[in-house]
Amino acid sequence: MTRFGAVDCGTNSIRLLITDVRRGDDGVLELTELHRVMEIVRLGEGVDATGRLADAALQRVREALTGFADLMRAERVEAVRMVATSASRDASNRNEFFSMTREILADWGVEAQVISGDEEAALSFRGAVDDFHPEEGPFCVIDVGGGSTEVVVGEYDGTVHAAVSVPMGSVRLTERFLVDSPPTPEQVKRAHDYVAGQVERVLAEVPLAGARTIVGCAGTYTTLSALAQGLETYDPSAIHLSTLRFSALRSLNQSVLATDRRTLAENPVMHPGRADVFAGGVMVIDGLMDMFEAVNAAAKEKGSRGDAVPLEFHVSEKDILDGIVAGLVDEKLARAEQ
Repeated sequence: MTRFGAVDCGTNSIRLLITDVRRGDDGVLELTELHRVMEIVRLGEGVDATGRLADAALQRVREALTGFADLMRAERVEAVRMVATSASRDASNRNEFFSMTREILADWGVEAQVISGDEEAALSFRGAVDDFHPEEGPFCVIDVGGGSTEVVVGEYDGTVHAAVSVPMGSVRLTERFLVDSPPTPEQVKRAHDYVAGQVERVLAEVPLAGARTIVGCAGTYTTLSALAQGLETYDPSAIHLSTLRFSALRSLNQSVLATDRRTLAENPVMHPGRADVFAGGVMVIDGLMDMFEAVNAAAKEKGSRGDAVPLEFHVSEKDILDGIVAGLVDEKLARAEQ
């Protein structure tokens, strides 16, 4: 038996997954999720404007990561990997952040690793498709974060055909454009135009035509699913593998954009630290729906039905954390074979 810990520190939140891995009587590895924890720390607060990590944000991360380390010690976690994404990649004082993580994770001899947008996309893909079936591919996996969005097309076996990371996320759009609550029509238009520009890059770099299943992961998608289902509490089992059809999602997104942050925060499925940047995430997803509809319009114009994509998102509660754990398992198995 081995227990692994995966930590992902992004622009908006820091998250922990502790997984127990053992080999069953039939020789097949069995993975059991023990803890999946999220804290909103807003590491990227102000980075877009100042270029540095705020002292208050670093303190919030310190407190959350210290709690994660205590939990991992209590659960006797043997191996840990922590990755840091958009905000820490961009900050001028990122060394303060990495020094802090090295201190807190000293028991495991690791520190946060800055990963590229491509690696972030690949890890998210591997985790997100885990509970789907191979024949449902090719998959397009989308991870909407606080500072960036990753789009990956690939197969169930982990083969990645193409991936791109673009600088549009819930925190970035909110801080740059959606300063009022609810945002004004002009703010929404400016955010829409910015997202449209980033979507053009995705269309240029990732072959979306023919993707059979579109998977959305991370907090904006999972919260939208909870809202769409009218859940009274946030229920991961009801959200995982649920479906959001574009036609219904358009209406829900418009409702979100017309609602102030205080009212959003009162909904029991809304994490209190997500409400004030939720509109930014919704704007990203609106632009992604435009993107897939454009793919279908192009397929229709060419008379190529095989290039059409389904106009619905399948929501996955699994994401980059699960991809990190899978990588740790691979490393342990490789060492055992040496």
